[in-house]
Amino acid sequence: MTFPRLRGLVPPLVTPLRSSEARTSAASAGPDELDRDGLERLIAHVVAGGVHGVFALGSSGEGPSLSHRLQREVVTATCECVAAGERRVPVLIGITDTSAEESLALARHAADCGADAVVLAPPYYFPAGQTELRQYVERLVAAIPLPTMLYNMPSLTKVVFEIETVEALARLDSVVGVKDSGGDLDYFARLIDVKNRVRPDWSVLIGPESKLVEAVRLGGDGGVCGGANVVPRLFVRLYDAAVAGDAAAVARLQAQVEQLGRMYEIGKYASRHIKAMKSALSLRGICGDALAEPFNKFLPPERAKVAAILDELDEELTR
Repeated sequence: MTFPRLRGLVPPLVTPLRSSEARTSAASAGPDELDRDGLERLIAHVVAGGVHGVFALGSSGEGPSLSHRLQREVVTATCECVAAGERRVPVLIGITDTSAEESLALARHAADCGADAVVLAPPYYFPAGQTELRQYVERLVAAIPLPTMLYNMPSLTKVVFEIETVEALARLDSVVGVKDSGGDLDYFARLIDVKNRVRPDWSVLIGPESKLVEAVRLGGDGGVCGGANVVPRLFVRLYDAAVAGDAAAVARLQAQVEQLGRMYEIGKYASRHIKAMKSALSLRGICGDALAEPFNKFLPPERAKVAAILDELDEELTR
């Protein structure tokens, strides 16, 4: 297995779903369905924006909320859309599940579809101990037919990939890097230390988009930034400016990223980040704003707030 070191901006794709307006009774409930046309537009949008890869079925993609059937549809469609586009970028697929068997089955499907790598977070619900987690990953990656990136997402999985565990797993050739969404830059710096000492071929990517510049300064390889679904070129330019050490450009672009980030403050539930991204994409005419069960989309008052933020950002971007 080979996987070239991934650098740059990799959006964690949202999963466009067909709107189910009537979620008012059990009689009206139905399975969530993929909006294939919306996914095609989204992938074309981010690739045209200059991103360096795409990541499907992560947190922003509502991966754990989707049925196994729908997860496979997303994998198939994502790989087909990227392959059919004008520019081929690496495709990463999230395979995190509470079941090792289901994670492995999805990884095999991703390989069959032509994906480039998979991304694995700790199983959630029952928190694993570090010995259990290390052994679990060792057993799983031995059977996964693609390179694997570790995904540190403690706010949702309740488990941290402790640095000692990461260093032990770095000895596995098929583990090719880490996506860190913990938000702790001291932890991120320790990941870079593991990379420098043990696996200089690794890709270490930051999740929180507000910390992209700091992560690059620490030696990180880029970011997996949700806002890049909406304005991919802004985040690509910020990454490029950070790599070039262009302080003036970084300051200007970082301010714009923070301006966009105000949309994540709308609403009061944990799902507000995905609601904001999907609302923004809907306002842009790229895909609808329906979320997977049991989550609702933003109502008109919240949607209007997202629209106002986008309008202000558009004015700033055209100056």
